[in-house]
Amino acid sequence: MNGIDGKTALVTGAGSGIGRASAERFAADGANVVVADIAAEAGRETVDLIEDAGGDATFVEVDVADFESVERMVDIAVDTYGSLDFAHNNAGILTGFAGVTDIEEAQWDKLLDINLKGVWACLKAELPVMEAQGSGAIVNTASESGLVGIGGLASYSASKHGVVGLTKTVALEYATRGIRINAIAPGPTNTNIQSGMSEGSDPSEMEFDTSAMIDVPMDRIADPEEMAGAVAFLCSDDASCITGHTLPVDGGQAAD
Repeated sequence: MNGIDGKTALVTGAGSGIGRASAERFAADGANVVVADIAAEAGRETVDLIEDAGGDATFVEVDVADFESVERMVDIAVDTYGSLDFAHNNAGILTGFAGVTDIEEAQWDKLLDINLKGVWACLKAELPVMEAQGSGAIVNTASESGLVGIGGLASYSASKHGVVGLTKTVALEYATRGIRINAIAPGPTNTNIQSGMSEGSDPSEMEFDTSAMIDVPMDRIADPEEMAGAVAFLCSDDASCITGHTLPVDGGQAAD
């Protein structure tokens, strides 16, 4: 992608799924990559994959729900590579289906802390660095559930609608400061979060719930690499006039 080679990219939730694919794509396009995840072993595996392919990557353990942890992550990125040009704020969880009255308060708080507060914390730490540089591009991971309502996913849908709204608002705030902020809205994707795997499970044992394909016009689920391609495009010079946009990458679901 134009404008990525030689720059620095930060990806949260980069230990698996969309985050890992995004980190690998940035590296393949020539960026130095900061691989950030709360799961240290998985994050280091992503670094190994990038380095084995000839790329440059550094792992940082981060809890996106803790602003001090996020601030440290950004500091390490700048200290290691000298800049922060791209960020993919991707870390998120899905705690399962439940009716709105069946969601426990602790479950609601945990999901919103990671999925929405986590994106805010990343933006709060990343934007001053990019503004000082005079340039930058950020992509947040929303969801199809951030564009429509889905029964049984009240907390997840609320968090992802929040990401969409936050993306629009911050994009307007920084539109004249050389920084673009967009989001992707993945549909059913072959990742741990879609398969309902528990934390620490072996990704090689993943089995996707094919019931998620029912409403996909293209009649297939997406691969994480297809999400990574959208992220790379939105960060590239080819998307130089795109900001405040949430791009559905969903096999046509949002068109239905």
